[in-house]
Amino acid sequence: MEDHTIIDLYFGRQELALVKSEEKYGKRMYKTANNILNNDADAKECVNDTLLATWKAIPPERPKFLGAFLSKITRNLAINKWKADRTQKRGGSEADLLLDELQECIGVTDHLETTYESGQIVEAINAYLGSVEQETRIMFTLRYFHGESISEISQRFEISENNVKSKLFRLRKKLGAHLEKEGIAL
Repeated sequence: MEDHTIIDLYFGRQELALVKSEEKYGKRMYKTANNILNNDADAKECVNDTLLATWKAIPPERPKFLGAFLSKITRNLAINKWKADRTQKRGGSEADLLLDELQECIGVTDHLETTYESGQIVEAINAYLGSVEQETRIMFTLRYFHGESISEISQRFEISENNVKSKLFRLRKKLGAHLEKEGIAL
């Protein structure tokens, strides 16, 4: 079923919209949540919470790309769950590794969250990613948005893990330089 048809179902308040959303995007939502949480039950809960949040958001929201809309909600819910769990216990998850990698170019400061929320970092990252080759941009998105492992990305692109690591390392370094050039304090 096409996205616009599913969105029309949401606008008509038909529960079939939830079923069709899960049929079409459920595996991607689960994978994104599980990559961050590394917990089957929590990932399934995030998928269910995503569908509920989508039901509440549509209408009035009319997303241009339903898959991206669902992925963003899933990712945010998974990160919030991960943060809540992390405050209760320290763990060495994939999310820890992702944040360590990104810290190289984004850094950690007291005002980083405020800068992020204002959209400055998002706009600067999007602008930079729009200037890099498509394969590298996809790798970055798979790694830092969907939380896929280096191994998964390597298999997807049929290149070595070292090649993936090198591309992501160079991209993070250039991204850091771009953010500094844009005046975003790191």
